[in-house]
Amino acid sequence: MPDLDINAVDLELVERVVRDAGAIAREIAARVFQTKNKSDGSPVTEADLAVNAYLTEHLRSARPDYAWLSEENDDDHSRLTASRLFVVDPIDGTLAFVKRRPHFTVCVAVVEDGQPVVGAVYNPMTDESYAAAKGHGAFLNGERIHVTNTSQLDGSRIQASKATLNDPSWRQPWPEMHVENPNSIALRMVQVASGKFDAALTMVSLHDWDVAAADIILREAGGVMTSIEGAAPHYNGDAVIQPSVLAAGPALHAVLRARQTQEASP
Repeated sequence: MPDLDINAVDLELVERVVRDAGAIAREIAARVFQTKNKSDGSPVTEADLAVNAYLTEHLRSARPDYAWLSEENDDDHSRLTASRLFVVDPIDGTLAFVKRRPHFTVCVAVVEDGQPVVGAVYNPMTDESYAAAKGHGAFLNGERIHVTNTSQLDGSRIQASKATLNDPSWRQPWPEMHVENPNSIALRMVQVASGKFDAALTMVSLHDWDVAAADIILREAGGVMTSIEGAAPHYNGDAVIQPSVLAAGPALHAVLRARQTQEASP
């Protein structure tokens, strides 16, 4: 028998379960729903909790030997010794969900030895399912996707906040660009993967669950993701924090890194 491609098998599982979980979020979004604030002041809705419960039940029962890291669960540090684990954000872009904007996603990655090998990012309101497994390419609703090959900032399409672009560390003015900033960082990254945008950047620190699934999709679409300073991400560490994100095709990523390096120089 041929060797089992566990990444491909896991992707089939993850994409199916994420789509079903997204249907729960879509149903809740269509009615009055409960919202409360966490201890850090960020909102959590009944959709976050219901989607997390569904993902927990259907993913953990299918792969009981995988560890678990989710925004909506207490961190079980036994994950640190696991070779494979699920990294889950039930609703990435909860603020968009609360405001009834179609810019939130359900995100699940499988991380192995510190790197994502499977990822699914689903936007329930637009029915857009982004998915990738290591070595298999990246897809949007079953169609292969790829980053753009642009190397020009002037006229490019960028996902970034005003705060990021106006940060004083960027001493040179930005050229004319089309800029958007949906709440979900995963959505921003997969839209770069699909070629809808050329780059996504944020100087805000994020958690593993915000970016791991989109990271493998971007990579399999030919893109590059690092921190703003150029460090490659590593997942499932003690702190599960990514300091910043610079995601783009290789050519534009190099341009942005060179610009950041120049800005950092005396």
